[in-house]
Amino acid sequence: MNPEQMKKLMQDEDVQAVIQTMMMNNFSEQKKSTHQKYKQLNQFITKEQILFVGSSLMEWFPSNEMQLNLNLQKIIYNRGIAGSTTADLLEVIEDCIFALAPSKIFINIGSNDIGSIGPNGYQKEVLLTNYNTIMDQIKERLPQCEVYVMAYYPVNGEADFGLDPSMKAEMFATRTRSNIEEANTAIEELASQHHFHFINVNAGLADEHGNLKEEFSTDGIHMWPNAYAVILENLKPYLS
Repeated sequence: MNPEQMKKLMQDEDVQAVIQTMMMNNFSEQKKSTHQKYKQLNQFITKEQILFVGSSLMEWFPSNEMQLNLNLQKIIYNRGIAGSTTADLLEVIEDCIFALAPSKIFINIGSNDIGSIGPNGYQKEVLLTNYNTIMDQIKERLPQCEVYVMAYYPVNGEADFGLDPSMKAEMFATRTRSNIEEANTAIEELASQHHFHFINVNAGLADEHGNLKEEFSTDGIHMWPNAYAVILENLKPYLS
């Protein structure tokens, strides 16, 4: 098969559907594996520490390495799971939050809800309903815990990261600045209703156009460690 034939084949809707299904199944298995790993690791944790929880933007936060230079009195545990939505977090909330009984929680969840390309697409009402349930459960079961609800990070759908055009179009179809800003406003209101902290630690991440700086990102959404170094600097006042 020559390159032109391959390109035509890959543009076929049925072929794309099969590939997407395979990718989703593989991603689902990865999420299950990460969850199982955390269940095992929970046997060795110290309770009442600091917890990071969320999706890939939290899982890939290099907190293990970066906390070594912070001289914190508490340990940072990371229980982010790549690909997670608010509904996914609710399914694993026992092992990823309550089993650790943290004294502080930093939550960054919902970016995959906003970027959903599933049959129903992005539904803000579903995001808010699930997030409210997450907050309700934390408030009930961890009443002494300080909860920090993090604003969603900026994205960059304009720079060229070498992505396939159709893939890029899907990635940013609903993951737009307006949707992110609208979700941030709604999540901030939810946090206030629960007497939780809403924090925006995004200073320094965006360029003059409001896009995630190109040098910080792998694909316009996910970030390199240099971006997390900026975020951590902004987080410091809340960690101590």
